[in-house]
Amino acid sequence: MPFLPPLARAAGALEIIDGPPVPFADLACCMTDIARVNGWFFGRMVTMIHVKRMVSALPADRVVTVLDVGTGGADIPRAVVRWARRAGRRVRVFALDRDPATLRIAAEATRTYPEITFVRGDALALPIRPGAADLTISAMTLHHLEPDAAVRYLAEMDAAARVGFVVNDLVRTRLAHAVVWLITRFVTRSAISRHDGPLSVLRSYTPPEVTALCEKAGLLDASVVYHWPYLRLCAVRERR
Repeated sequence: MPFLPPLARAAGALEIIDGPPVPFADLACCMTDIARVNGWFFGRMVTMIHVKRMVSALPADRVVTVLDVGTGGADIPRAVVRWARRAGRRVRVFALDRDPATLRIAAEATRTYPEITFVRGDALALPIRPGAADLTISAMTLHHLEPDAAVRYLAEMDAAARVGFVVNDLVRTRLAHAVVWLITRFVTRSAISRHDGPLSVLRSYTPPEVTALCEKAGLLDASVVYHWPYLRLCAVRERR
């Protein structure tokens, strides 16, 4: 049987979450869905593998600063803080998003996390001086960007980090598209999630495409890691 052709990228397709403002309750439901899926299907774990390694390599008495770009409901900042507490590490997490309603949802979800501070800002023009954070992390943001903007975003992520960055996103494959379609039908509750989830896969990049984006951003030593269960990849750069 001949191999199926690869999925073409749905360039320019618009997710609901990228369009006009939606009702607050609908947005909150979508953020809850994302947190649930990230937990059940290893989305947070993929980022945390790299965060744990980078933080553990730093001096034990250092207060590690982490900037999360495109934080959404801030489920990954919460995961960073929970791990740091268990590991006896001190962290300060700055969670950035451009949407005030999303930041309000995230703030409500993190009332017991004083280590997290929220910042309104743009992933393409981070409101932070170069090297101001130890780590920059970002999940499920890359696929929202067309290639030129994605290159700028990767360069911003790298410039802001003293130690390294982790960019976690979906992978555009037929398997990922089928699995995400099933997840959004049987696990998520939001109409936004059901529309945007499969489209997110179609808008995402393949590992070779992410490698090319990193190269265009001047990040020739960045690694692109394809993570089990093969729904996610991470672009990672560590300064040695």
